[in-house]
Amino acid sequence: MAARAIERLLTATLLALAGCAHAQEREAQLDVVSFEAQASREVANDQLVAVLAVEFHGPDPAALAQAANRRMAEALEVAAAVPAVKARSGNYQTFPRYDRNQRIESWQVSQELRLESADFAAATRLIGKLQETLVVRSMAVQLSTAARRAAEDALIREAIAAFHARAELVRSAMKASGYRVRTLNIGTSGGPPPPRPFEARALAQQVAVEPGESQVTVTATGSIQLR
Repeated sequence: MAARAIERLLTATLLALAGCAHAQEREAQLDVVSFEAQASREVANDQLVAVLAVEFHGPDPAALAQAANRRMAEALEVAAAVPAVKARSGNYQTFPRYDRNQRIESWQVSQELRLESADFAAATRLIGKLQETLVVRSMAVQLSTAARRAAEDALIREAIAAFHARAELVRSAMKASGYRVRTLNIGTSGGPPPPRPFEARALAQQVAVEPGESQVTVTATGSIQLR
C-alpha cells in the first residue's frame, strides 16, 4: 500500500511539473514576435542578352537542317570576330506544319543564337549585322551575375541592420528590457527582366538600347524573444 501511495505521489508530481513546464512554454511563446525588414537599391544594368534565330521552311527536313547548320556556323563565325560579345548556339527545333486535313505539308527548322555582352555598343552593332540573315527573337538588359551578387552582399548588412532597428522598435513598444534573435532568414529578389520580343521587320540595322536599372532587394525575416 505504501509503495502504491508513493507511486501515485510521484505520478502526480510529474504531471504537475509537466503542466508547469507547458504553461511556461506557452507564456514564453507570447513574448515571441515575428517580422521582416528589407534593404533595396537600384543598380545600373551591365549586361545585354539577345536571342536571334535561324529559321527555314520547306518540304525536306534533312535539307532544312543542313541549311540551318550552315547558316548558324556562318553567324558564329561573324560573332567570333567580336571578342567583346559572348556567343553560343541554343535551342534547335524541327517540327511539321499541317494543312487543313491534318496532313504534313511542310517542315520548319530553327536554331537559336544567344549573345551576351557588357559592351552594349559592340553587341548592338553585331545584332544589326546578324539581322541580315537571322531574326531577333528577344533582347533584354540586366545585371550580370557578378554585379547582382556584389549588390546583394552589400545589402545583406543593411537588411540585418534594418531588422535590428525594427526589433528595437518592437522592444520599446512592448516595454521589454531586451530581446534576443530566435530565427533569421535572408532572402533576395529582383531577378532579370523578361526578354522583350521583337518583330524583325520593325528593327533598324542599329538597335538602340537604354541600359536602365534593376532593383535588387534583400529581405531579413525572423523572430525575436522579448525579455
